[in-house]
Amino acid sequence: MTISLNGRVAIVTGAGGGLGRTHALALAARGAKVVVNDLGAERNGAGGSPSAAEKVAEEIRAAGGEAMANGASVTDEAQVQAMIAATIERWGRVDILVNNAGVLRDKTFSKMSLDDFRFVLDVHLMGSVICTKAVWEVMRAQNHGRIIFTTSSSGLYGNFGQSNYAAAKMALVGLMHALHLEGAKHEIRVNCLSPSAATRMTNDVYAEGMLQALDPALVSEGVVVLAADDAPSRLVLCAGAGVFAAAHVTLTEGVFTDDAGTAADTVLARLDEVRERAGEIIPASGPQQAVSEVRKAQRALLEPTLVE
Repeated sequence: MTISLNGRVAIVTGAGGGLGRTHALALAARGAKVVVNDLGAERNGAGGSPSAAEKVAEEIRAAGGEAMANGASVTDEAQVQAMIAATIERWGRVDILVNNAGVLRDKTFSKMSLDDFRFVLDVHLMGSVICTKAVWEVMRAQNHGRIIFTTSSSGLYGNFGQSNYAAAKMALVGLMHALHLEGAKHEIRVNCLSPSAATRMTNDVYAEGMLQALDPALVSEGVVVLAADDAPSRLVLCAGAGVFAAAHVTLTEGVFTDDAGTAADTVLARLDEVRERAGEIIPASGPQQAVSEVRKAQRALLEPTLVE
């Protein structure tokens, strides 16, 4: 199967370098018209210049593709709305949104200011929300949309000194789950990408040997998958060094006890059983947790031999 994005229009935020650049190039190589968005700020969010976005757009045009640069800040609603309006004016639609823009302000939680915590959430989480909200009705009206959020292993599994970043990145997984459900009937497919790549964001995180293996272009092949007409929905796609895997939020079988006076003692004593992953499920939606719990409780009460 050869993925074609001919006729599709993509917006990639934070596309002036690193992963955003390779995402934009990969989408353009498959035929998409690409809006290369980048504020041109430093890794910590300071400063700004339109030159990085224009350089990537020129790369795409030099290779025979169609692209335009845009310097909107993803945290500025008016600038984002203007970007969407300019895209529609030029190409008539928006099919693909890759929420890639991000910043880092790493410190241990004890040393981190609330301003630094809020700023990272504003860029990663609210920046993604603002951009997605701006294209949502467009995609609903055209009955087609592909939205990609950039999560992270730091959000999925934690990382020392990145409480702000981890909180924002895991929040995007929750946003994906909800928007997958809301967008399904309008053919809007919503996914997350969890990348491992050698970029300016990670050049002091990974060892040199690892950086050599983590080619950003390989990660961007995952973006092509999530942008395709046959894309999945509600997938957390982990990509790095040519390896592609899925991350899931699961629910274990757990244990049952209906004595409110001693349940805490029982659960603490049986934590190994609570954690046991055999038979775990992936709930279809949030309410399925409660449905699963009630069913297990009813089954346990009907079959006393299951209760200790």
